[in-house]
Amino acid sequence: MSKLKLAVQKNGRLSEKSLELLKTCGIRLSNGDRKLRATAENFPLEVLFLRDDDIPQYVEQGVADIGILGENEVLEKARQVNVLDKLGFASCRLSLAIPKEETYTGLSYFNGKKVATSYPRILNQFFQEQLIDAEIEEIGGSVEIAPGIGLAHAICDIVSTGSTLMMNGLKETETVLNSEAVIIATPGMRSEQAALLEQLRFRIDAVRKASANKYILLNAPDTALEQIMNIIPGMKSPTILPLAREGWSSIHSVVREDVFWEVIGKLKYAGAEGILVVPIEKMIV
Repeated sequence: MSKLKLAVQKNGRLSEKSLELLKTCGIRLSNGDRKLRATAENFPLEVLFLRDDDIPQYVEQGVADIGILGENEVLEKARQVNVLDKLGFASCRLSLAIPKEETYTGLSYFNGKKVATSYPRILNQFFQEQLIDAEIEEIGGSVEIAPGIGLAHAICDIVSTGSTLMMNGLKETETVLNSEAVIIATPGMRSEQAALLEQLRFRIDAVRKASANKYILLNAPDTALEQIMNIIPGMKSPTILPLAREGWSSIHSVVREDVFWEVIGKLKYAGAEGILVVPIEKMIV
């Protein structure tokens, strides 16, 4: 039986989030993330645990059919792969940073400067687009110490919270790239694997839609129904059920997480009462 081969990062936060996504999609792995390979018990899927910067090559060559990794690694490696979906987790940014005691005067500051980074391709393209003439020093790790030991004047590195920069006496100045986890696929995938991939993407889409929405139930006077329906239209329209109390109805709908509190405030103002909020496990539209 054909299996879909998925490459994920072998350790770290992105690995944990990737495995959590599979679990939420109802996929059980036989031996978790403790070996180089794991097989799903209830879905034709095999997971390969690799270094994140190796995943684009493995997917390009068809060793793995698909991969989950940071968009920054996909762009830096520039392999012939198809980027299918952004997954909404492992968000970070690739940023330029300089010693905190330096006075930053804008991008022109970097003219004539040496900048250390593990992402020379992305940074070089950024500097070319911004007409900045800087020297790029490629290093494999511990980028943040480069200015302190005299290797470079500045750095370009992945930033999540900024705490690592502060600990090393640096301050963030410019964002070069915003990144998050993505799914990539090998070009020319065989039809059997392509069909399995669509099944997996269907599950992932249902999970992502669920996490981005809340199910709400509320009671309201019938005189306020039209106003409330304009506030929460739902996927198509709200579900409205009459209550035993004459002139009142129960309304069920879905609200996006990013506008949740704004919507709740409007509902209260419109006369809604007894508002209940329920998390959605899966959402298929």
